[in-house]
Amino acid sequence: MEEGELIKSAKSGDKRAFAMLFHQNYSFLVKYLMKVTMNPDTAEELAQETMARCIEKIHLYQGKSKFSSWLITIATNLYIDQQRKKKREKNWQQQEELYRKLKWQLESRNEEWTDALSALGKLADDVRIPIILKHYYGYSYDEIGEMMKLSSGTIKSRVHNGILAVRKELRLNE
Repeated sequence: MEEGELIKSAKSGDKRAFAMLFHQNYSFLVKYLMKVTMNPDTAEELAQETMARCIEKIHLYQGKSKFSSWLITIATNLYIDQQRKKKREKNWQQQEELYRKLKWQLESRNEEWTDALSALGKLADDVRIPIILKHYYGYSYDEIGEMMKLSSGTIKSRVHNGILAVRKELRLNE
């Protein structure tokens, strides 16, 4: 059966047509992913995930490009998403490690690590910094705005919303 006929049959739910399409394209896809990932296990995992996504989305394939090109597009997007997720996880782990080190350093010098500092640590930098500058160091909204190159209104908003988030984290509004 020709690839176009296989795709048409697969779109109508023919499992044999899917199997034949996969058989024709799987080794090509794995070889491509091996070059991209430089890891055979990751390549296999992504190839399988690509095929699963293909089953879900076959109805979206319009035939404007080769089927193998469509699979490569799916595989590449899955790989990019995987890399982004790993980067976010790594950043989160590094941030957690920094918080633990800071807490240990403060406690080892008999300084206090409060729940408020823990709650502040969970805020995004662009919210946490204005709160610290305002409430720990006493800078005005205008001064903080100048430091961060933002309007004082934006700073007020971030401080307000950040304080609400800290209160919610500490359950002070209950």
